[in-house]
Amino acid sequence: MNAPAKTDEFASAVPAGVFAEKVLSVTHYTDRLFRFTMTRPQGFRFRSGEFAMIGLMVDGKPLYRAYSIASPAWADELEFFSIKVPDGPLTSHLQNIKPGDEVLMRKKPTGTLVLDALTPGRRLYMFSTGTGIAPFASLIRDPETYEKYEEVILTHTTRDVAELKYGFDLVEEIRNDEILSEVVGDKLRHYATVTREEFPFTGRITDLIENGKLFSDLGVPPLDPAIDRGMICGSSAMLKDTKGLLEKAGLNEGANNKPAEFVIERAFVG
Repeated sequence: MNAPAKTDEFASAVPAGVFAEKVLSVTHYTDRLFRFTMTRPQGFRFRSGEFAMIGLMVDGKPLYRAYSIASPAWADELEFFSIKVPDGPLTSHLQNIKPGDEVLMRKKPTGTLVLDALTPGRRLYMFSTGTGIAPFASLIRDPETYEKYEEVILTHTTRDVAELKYGFDLVEEIRNDEILSEVVGDKLRHYATVTREEFPFTGRITDLIENGKLFSDLGVPPLDPAIDRGMICGSSAMLKDTKGLLEKAGLNEGANNKPAEFVIERAFVG
């Protein structure tokens, strides 16, 4: 049974200490991916790049999963980008939400993909696969990112071309936003690749880092720990391989309590 929507039953079932927020919009990109927005609780604070535990009442019990908040810290609404898993305990229900329905959210956000976890640098790489682009959707719309970096390179790798659309929509939204476009200028670069179809850029991001094609395509030098910083979000294999490549280039992994040259979000893996 999915979460009861817009009813007293739902309100009485909401656990203590949990927000119950109203869905505002839902966009289905493919049969595997969708985006939704919901109301932002009054007083809810987070850092761009963090995630929250969101969920629904399923069979009378709250069920939560970690989801990166895709909207920036200044936004009035909360945005999320989700995969659809037909037999997924939560996503099999979440993919059916509609405007007006209610979603649960625990009150404390957290995460390592935040600007504070990196030491100062000049160029910031955001390496993402699939829905791993979500925390970067937050960060590329945050003016602080562009105050701290001269160049921001968002890489997004998916299996099929259709799965890239969310990333292209984000970049287009920034360009069409009068205030953001002025802040971002030409600092943001979007490098999209696919692994299963014909496209101007193809291949796994790890292969493109290793063989140098990423850097030649962008016209930038190879990774340099003196100026380059990285953030990684994707599958467990992608995290492991990208981490290895960054370490090979001399970058060290950081954390909230020990900033360094790159950070990884492991909350969504296994």
